[in-house]
Amino acid sequence: MPVSTQTPNLVPPAAPPVDPRKTPYAIGELSRMVNLSQRTIRYYEEIGLLHSVRRIENGKRVFTDDDVRRLKFINRLKVLGLSLAEMVELEKTYRRQRNNREILPKLLDILDERAVQIDERIAQLVALKKEIREYQQHLRGKVLQGTP
Repeated sequence: MPVSTQTPNLVPPAAPPVDPRKTPYAIGELSRMVNLSQRTIRYYEEIGLLHSVRRIENGKRVFTDDDVRRLKFINRLKVLGLSLAEMVELEKTYRRQRNNREILPKLLDILDERAVQIDERIAQLVALKKEIREYQQHLRGKVLQGTP
């Protein structure tokens, strides 16, 4: 499978004002669209990752295409290894600045740190695999000698 050489846009552009013509989504529908539980979506709202959620007369949450994009972005950051605390911090910075100027360098630093951590973990796993192979050889020798 070919690997894309395009750099993904990790930080979404500033959210435009809510357009009432956009299709509103109930939380159940949104949950299915972004493959997250309803509880997770509510939690993201509670901790400040989703801050533009509107409610209709009966108090039910209504979500827009912007929320869909935001949750997909959050999922991408989770896959890349960012913690919720790191995401909340980036979100706070974004709300203060309303642009990506300060966020992109922070995100790059976090991703650099993750890459280093992954390299360290790979080295640990390679060493562990070597140790396992050596111990297997030791055990095979005992089996061949008939030693319990």
